Amino acid sequence: MKKHSIIILAIILSGLLFSVKNSLGEKLYLREAQHTRSIDSTLESRKTINELDDFFSNKKLGSYVENGKTIFRLFAPTATHVKLCLFNIPKQKTGNEYLLIKDENGVWEVSVTGELYGRYYGYKVYHEGDDISNENKPVCVDPYAKAVTSFTTYMNPRRAIVVKDEPFNWEGTQWIKQDWRDLIIYEMHVRDMTEDKSSGAKYRGSYKGLTEKGIRGGLDYIKSLGVNTVELLPSQEFGVIEIPYRDSMDGKFNTWNPYSRNYWGYMTSNFFAPCAYYNESWNKLKWNKWIGKDGAQINGFKNMVKAFHKDGIAVIMDVVYNHLSEYEIGNLKQIDKEYYFRLDDKGNYIARSGCGNDLKTERPMVRRLIVESILYWMKEYHVDGFRFDLGTLIDYGTIDEIVSEAKKINPNVVFVCEPWGGAYDPKGVAQHGWGAWNDQIRNGIKGENPNNGLGWIFGQWYGNNSQRRIKSYVNGTLLRDSLGLFSKKDFSVNYLESHDGYTFGDFIRIGSHEVNPDKTIKDVDKFVKLTPLQTKLNKLGALFLFTSQGITMIQEGQEFARTKVVPYNLRFDDPTRGKIDHNSYNKDNATNYINYKHAEINKNLVDYYKGLIKLRNTYDAFRHAGYSDITFYDNPKSQFGLAYTLKYQNQSFVVVFNADPNQELEFPLPKGMWEILVDKDKAGIKPLYDLEGTIKLGPTTGAVLKLK
Repeated sequence: MKKHSIIILAIILSGLLFSVKNSLGEKLYLREAQHTRSIDSTLESRKTINELDDFFSNKKLGSYVENGKTIFRLFAPTATHVKLCLFNIPKQKTGNEYLLIKDENGVWEVSVTGELYGRYYGYKVYHEGDDISNENKPVCVDPYAKAVTSFTTYMNPRRAIVVKDEPFNWEGTQWIKQDWRDLIIYEMHVRDMTEDKSSGAKYRGSYKGLTEKGIRGGLDYIKSLGVNTVELLPSQEFGVIEIPYRDSMDGKFNTWNPYSRNYWGYMTSNFFAPCAYYNESWNKLKWNKWIGKDGAQINGFKNMVKAFHKDGIAVIMDVVYNHLSEYEIGNLKQIDKEYYFRLDDKGNYIARSGCGNDLKTERPMVRRLIVESILYWMKEYHVDGFRFDLGTLIDYGTIDEIVSEAKKINPNVVFVCEPWGGAYDPKGVAQHGWGAWNDQIRNGIKGENPNNGLGWIFGQWYGNNSQRRIKSYVNGTLLRDSLGLFSKKDFSVNYLESHDGYTFGDFIRIGSHEVNPDKTIKDVDKFVKLTPLQTKLNKLGALFLFTSQGITMIQEGQEFARTKVVPYNLRFDDPTRGKIDHNSYNKDNATNYINYKHAEINKNLVDYYKGLIKLRNTYDAFRHAGYSDITFYDNPKSQFGLAYTLKYQNQSFVVVFNADPNQELEFPLPKGMWEILVDKDKAGIKPLYDLEGTIKLGPTTGAVLKLK
């Protein structure tokens, strides 16, 4: 009886409190409405003359604690009302709501008593014509949230977390400062490196698993290769889940992705928050669960960076500032579509990114958001640099401000990008201080596609390539050469493989005509083993890459000719199972995971890569030589024969290539005794044997010699 009385009393008190809350809320609403009427009229006039660009504020945005209160600020100049929703637990559908007040610069603000660290929140944002009593408005995540908890289901519902800035023990580590020309970048996906059982990791697929010591995979493996930089595929919070297969959202029908997943991460939702997905042991999680609730992903990411820095390896983040997640509700699209996005004259999203919505980076507060995000990752997470997805979709004013402000923090900060998206402009991005992926060397050396677009290593010319252009690639693809791209070789990111397209190994398997891409493959362990011809082609391409001037990049698994065969024994009914994949962005399975057994199967190629990396790291000539330090000489018997002398300081080298698939070629050597450091079988800095007079190369091989 006593228990029931207490319950009844609680219900009565709850009703009274609800009544008081409603009364206060109504008064707050009336006061806020009076305050915003004049601002809205100003906004309307600005919109009439198309002056949204005039809105700007230096106020601190996001959530933070000050003087015993928690302040929430959101920039949304075209909104008419904004409600803060505070939740005790993420799964709450309705929380405590507070109306925000807008200032003359479009910043909405509310102050709530108490230090609300660890509380979850979001915003309901209303625009002209919306009914403020509509409680079905989506809860929008704070674009300045430092940590986010996400629900593992369709539309990726999220809650921002009020984060307390606490000191982190970096153990004396700091940015890795190095000349861009010295960079050897290993492009990798956090989960890929340890999710396969062969990695030996306890915490597979996570930040922690990536840096476990004494295991077969992860950081220890990466360090063993000798690379000095890793480039992480997107690790800011992103939309993991796409539209259910054959279902629709806003008129978009998913006919292309039976997995309904975005595995690579190119659907960012929050530019300040590390991805919670990589701080969890995904094998232990289920769908329809909240992940990242405790904000532990913040220290998870920091510990990962610290571990790489302890081993002398820099960390570059792949960042996507050209668009937002296309497959979720509750981000900038609902906060202020008109301000944040590039729209056509009918108010539709412009989508040059191909991803449904392009951010209007030239807008002052979008620019501020991007620049502050970059600086935050540098200062808070000690990130060494950034790779920008579809870089030319970012306006040059924003690029200039990124470079200027970031260099004040770390003068050696690395900036590279895809120099396409809005336009193809490697020259332009380089003039503004960014390096660029050199697709010319990629297509010229291996080809554009393995079916009818093969390149130099196959003894063919793709497109307008020629021996003259191959020489240009050796020198860094400089503007001084015909069709060159860069004023300095420091800006040329030389690569043969990235996450996009076929792996270099699979490109060669198909291009060599030894593999039918339409054939179903059931035994991947057998398939991955290289034939003699495939081995030669892989080594020839790698040799050219590591002896060319500029930045060097390889992709995870390139060193063992990784294959991306979709597993045949999937429980999931994928019509491409057993086939080679060239766009594995949606596959959280063995198609993408690094299988270290395959590294053992092709150990000879791994050792060759290690030797080339050591050669490049040891001898400055392959990184710092000037244009006049390189002298070419041709082979009269074949246009696919190429040699050059490389003289830098007190070092002299000869580099020779025979990309002719049909004949042996002989090259004269300058006077003196020459040590062979690289031949068709081995690579490194230890002399293999000596030669003088001439050197003979079999088809599809190369060599590096050093004057004794």
